Amino acid sequence: MDNSTDTGRAGGGCRRPDVHDRGVLLETLSVAALAVVLVCAVVRPFRWPEAAFAVPAAALLVVTGAIPLDVVRDEAARLGPVIGFLAAVLVLARLCDDEGLFHACGTWMARWAHRRPRRLLGAVFALASTITAALSLDATVVLLTPVVFATAARMGTRPAPHVYATAHLSNTASLLLPVSNLTNLLAFTATGLTFTRFALLMTLPWLAAIAVEYAVFRRFFAADLAAPVAPAGTEEPPELPLFALVTVALTLAGFAVASAAGIDPAWAAAAGAAVMAVRALLRRHTTPAAIVRSAALPFLAFVLALGVVVRAVVDNGLGRALGGLLPDGTSLPALLGTAALAAVLANLINNLPAVLALVPLAAPSGPGAVLAVLLGVNIGPNLTYAGSLATLLWRRIAHQHAHEVGLRQFTLLGLLTVPAALLASTVALWLSLRAVGT
Repeated sequence: MDNSTDTGRAGGGCRRPDVHDRGVLLETLSVAALAVVLVCAVVRPFRWPEAAFAVPAAALLVVTGAIPLDVVRDEAARLGPVIGFLAAVLVLARLCDDEGLFHACGTWMARWAHRRPRRLLGAVFALASTITAALSLDATVVLLTPVVFATAARMGTRPAPHVYATAHLSNTASLLLPVSNLTNLLAFTATGLTFTRFALLMTLPWLAAIAVEYAVFRRFFAADLAAPVAPAGTEEPPELPLFALVTVALTLAGFAVASAAGIDPAWAAAAGAAVMAVRALLRRHTTPAAIVRSAALPFLAFVLALGVVVRAVVDNGLGRALGGLLPDGTSLPALLGTAALAAVLANLINNLPAVLALVPLAAPSGPGAVLAVLLGVNIGPNLTYAGSLATLLWRRIAHQHAHEVGLRQFTLLGLLTVPAALLASTVALWLSLRAVGT
């Protein structure tokens, strides 16, 4: 009789989980945690902030050993400057709004359009693209979208083309600068590029994507743009908030100077926000509590916790799976494949987890591959509601203004714009890499 015991057996005939079983368990737990975080970010049960679900999910993964504590510390150190930068930009954008910058934008749009909807669409494209690039997509969604609603109502024109433009351009127009989108900030260090070279390489893709969007919008909303408008009323004279404009311009220049000097651009953002904050406090236009609220601390906690959850998913299996799908190199077919994979992943799991998962895998192929990832995760979310948090926030703002966002219309517009814009911008990136170099 063989008295040997089976491998993995213990007293009482109970089987102990082996290393493989534990790996499967941790992988399943990590994926489930990410799914819960993303679903709750979309649905926001009880209207709780996203961090109310992301932080406990990250803590659970640490406690269960799905991600070691030292890895959490490394991830926090990597994301810390990005989160600080985001906080400063959010404060800067809110204080610019308090100064009347976005109200002035609405007045300018109305005067420029002169009660012609097609000209208003052009004005919205120009302003949304500029604001997204300079002050991040959050400023376009949260601050410009209500202004566009008000401008369309004042003109008596249908709001759909102009409001949808703010949604699309909050994603598409965020390609230009490292500061234009949180995804760019997360990937900027991995590119190894300076602020200026990043902008040079992304200028042509940025222009190409916006041009495609504009051409499609003109055709898609032709009936809305041709509809008659209300009789002209008294036009409000524009009041230009020079201090806010100069501060934003100097802050943008500071980004380039800081990057060239090897200083984190977050310091330039903090300086711009501090200048605006001190002035607003001295003039009693705001309070310290309002400034802290504008930094969106719960959202910053969500970003950090999401980074930890995604790192756990990547380390427990997703990284290997994506590594087998991601093309190598920066040839045109490779860039197209990378951008397409990033766009698909952004619509499946949201663009923030997508960029966190793909950037470390794309980085060995060089800056061009990382920039192709950004094309996918920034343009791709225009296809579905859940593609980016900005789109979800835009949808809530639209509902607050009693504007129904139809799933069919949103999806059809996305199908017409996303593939074409992705193709045009990727070809433009390939040309830029050969013309400018890395």
